[in-house]
Amino acid sequence: MPGAVVVGTGFGCRVHVPALRNAGFTVRALVGRDAARTQRRAERIGVANACTSLTDALALEGVDAVTIATPPDTHASLTIEACAAGRHVICEKPFALDAAEAEAMLVAAEDAGVMHLVGHEFRWSPDRALVARAIAEGAIGEPRTFSLVSYVPLVADPAAPVPEWWFDGARGGGWLGASGSHIVDQVRTWVGEIASVSAALPTVGARTGSAEDSFVVHVTTRSGAHGVLQQTAASWSPGVVGLTVVAGTEGTIEVTADGVFCSDRSGRRKLAVPADLALPEPPTLSDDPRERYTHLELGPYTRLAEALRAGVDGRTVESPVPLPTFADGLAEMRVLDAIRRSAAADGAVTPVSG
Repeated sequence: MPGAVVVGTGFGCRVHVPALRNAGFTVRALVGRDAARTQRRAERIGVANACTSLTDALALEGVDAVTIATPPDTHASLTIEACAAGRHVICEKPFALDAAEAEAMLVAAEDAGVMHLVGHEFRWSPDRALVARAIAEGAIGEPRTFSLVSYVPLVADPAAPVPEWWFDGARGGGWLGASGSHIVDQVRTWVGEIASVSAALPTVGARTGSAEDSFVVHVTTRSGAHGVLQQTAASWSPGVVGLTVVAGTEGTIEVTADGVFCSDRSGRRKLAVPADLALPEPPTLSDDPRERYTHLELGPYTRLAEALRAGVDGRTVESPVPLPTFADGLAEMRVLDAIRRSAAADGAVTPVSG
């Protein structure tokens, strides 16, 4: 079986390692900064080698691919090193600190001729993939407006434990990168490229001296559609409260806890998930708070790892959704950069470069 190295001992251990194994990889090394902690976690998940540098891990035999699940400020250097060594790469989101770093990462991957993927596993989430397909097939006509709104009970309490970098803006922390990157990718795959934004990056919780825990963004797409992207991670609601709707000239599509629904002149109907969008059975729900989202993440991430495996094998990737490549990572960062510029200018309408 091909071999992989996982850089990052948090999300990397929890999701990358099992997804890679599901896709037929042998995980040959785990890389972390703290030698003792990395060794403990490697032993716990059955990885033979614990390393404190990617350089050491790449020196091992049988390493074909690298996945990167570290803080965003390390993504560029690690990715460029892996590409220079000729390894295929998955890099987590937010892809980089800014578009300049993202462009350098894309150039490195293209120059090396390796498979390059971004951790936008939710492209394979059945609901999201089903909406993308329905819109592409004309189910709602021309998309004109959309709302993607979520109130998430994650960090309302300032004492809630989070990784140290999560709200450190200098390291790429903040809710815009953590979740907004996924939402930007969602918009791009549903209704096309974003042309301009007007944004605010508020802090809703009582946490002080840190990056934003919320975002409110009005976006205009190149096709002229308008939408609102709004989230807070500091909701006190007992569960996620949200609204996901896209309205077009011929119909409206919505995502609820019960599935995807399309409404038009003929009424409202639930859309069935076709077989090619089905995911592997999720793991059993765990009482461990660190595992609260694993049942949602592992199935889609397995599909992402399977795409990586096809690249390692030199096979054509057969995927029902477009692969999220470093080109998407660059496009994502251009939007996030524009959102930050707009927020710094009190919500001024700001064009997306590129």
